[in-house]
Amino acid sequence: MITLHAPAKLNLSLRVLSKRQDGFHELDTLMVKLPGLADTLEFHEAEEFSFRCSDSSLPAGDENLVVRAARAYEAAAALQCRCCISLTKTIPHGAGLGGGSSDAAMTLLGLNQLHGFRLTVNELHGIAASLGSDVPFFLSAGASRCTGRGEIIQPVPSPPPLPVLLLKPSFSVATPDAYKRWSSSQELPGIRYRPQLIPDIFLLNDLERPVFEKHRFLAELKQWLLERRDCRRADEWLGLHRVRGPARSLGCPCSCRCSAHGTGPGPLALGGLYGMTTNRRPRLTTLAAFP
Repeated sequence: MITLHAPAKLNLSLRVLSKRQDGFHELDTLMVKLPGLADTLEFHEAEEFSFRCSDSSLPAGDENLVVRAARAYEAAAALQCRCCISLTKTIPHGAGLGGGSSDAAMTLLGLNQLHGFRLTVNELHGIAASLGSDVPFFLSAGASRCTGRGEIIQPVPSPPPLPVLLLKPSFSVATPDAYKRWSSSQELPGIRYRPQLIPDIFLLNDLERPVFEKHRFLAELKQWLLERRDCRRADEWLGLHRVRGPARSLGCPCSCRCSAHGTGPGPLALGGLYGMTTNRRPRLTTLAAFP
């Protein structure tokens, strides 16, 4: 049996540079992994391929990125995968944290290990890029600057460990809609959009403008976070485009005395995962905490 952990990710900065001829957008983004928040994949040898997932609300067929990654690996390696892949979900899906993309990348790595490393790193990268813009990011360790539509990966030094607070709203933010309105959207009065500095990193997100314009609650939540004594900075870290119907997460490095604290030697440590319980006055309920 092979066991791999698929970490979540954060976009510490996201610049949208231009609209491309292929319909995507040219990006420049700094992404890091959250080792304290990860799905788990187990690969068992079997007579035929099968897939099972702990979250029954997710599709288990060809719509699932794990199954799509397995089929793509079979085609590239010219073989039939005879194994059972078990996925235990921890990362909230539709939260802009890259859970599905990370699962797909770990599927490619797990299958390649199971089959004697038949494909090269470059071949795996090509498959990953065909599955999604941010899937290639999860094939490498540490932080990366990602350009193109997100698939061009340049490893960079990881930022210092920081506790991070994540807030996931109960509603969804459609990514294609945010990119569609990126060039025409306007800033809201009284909302801070300027880059925010944490040690050696500028937090900046060009999709704040269209998202905040449509979802004023998220803008006000950011301002609320900025006023909290235990939150150093607040920034809406969004995933990349073409993910179907995602609900986005608001994140901030913090020094919360309640439960957020560093975990291990990873690039960023997740102290706690929180969710909004009302769309009026922000109130937090702990969904999960990570030691």
